[in-house]
Amino acid sequence: MKRLLYILFILPLMLTAQIEPVVQDSTVVEYILVDGDSIPKTAIDLNEVLLLHKLKFSSKEDRITYLILKRKTLKVYPYAKLAADRLTTLSERLEKLESKRAKKKYAKKIQKYIEDEFSTELKKLTRTEGQILVKLIHRQTGTTTFGLIKELRSGWRAFWFNTTASMFDISLKEEFNPMEVKEDFLIEDILERAFQNRQLERQKPAIDFDFYDLTDKWLNNKATAETKN
Repeated sequence: MKRLLYILFILPLMLTAQIEPVVQDSTVVEYILVDGDSIPKTAIDLNEVLLLHKLKFSSKEDRITYLILKRKTLKVYPYAKLAADRLTTLSERLEKLESKRAKKKYAKKIQKYIEDEFSTELKKLTRTEGQILVKLIHRQTGTTTFGLIKELRSGWRAFWFNTTASMFDISLKEEFNPMEVKEDFLIEDILERAFQNRQLERQKPAIDFDFYDLTDKWLNNKATAETKN
């Protein structure tokens, strides 16, 4: 009888000792509010990644043309990005200044800084590199190079810059239009691949377009043209 009581007393203790405590999940759970109710957010936000089409060229010449355009685009894009960054800084600073005199003084200071920063390097660009840069400045700022010069300086200075650029077959009024210009679409394709490969730092464009729409248009046009031939 004593042995039986001993077993009945000890057995629960042994079973209890064998059960390991459950470790509570310490993961921080975020909640979102929907119609006043708190709902746990279990999904993980990921950066959007565009699925790029496989590069195909109809000829060796087309492939060489693309590679040359790629080299030039990768070279000048950082300048366009820098111009957009400087313009954003300038705009934000000017909004905080109250007097016209202070704004004018600060604007001139930034203009001189940009000119000194860019002039030496820009002189090394070829004609085609310069034209690509003009297009990318429009892509990044939403304003043509001519418009920026006109805004920061005077209309006459903008006219002079454009006239001088025209001597080298460069238009400062050129816009980035990948929906209508095949070369601009190829430039955007080059940029998107460089962003995904981390060759270039991504900067959101100031103009609106959809890369998938561009791809559909130009690839479909190409397929249609090949079918007719």
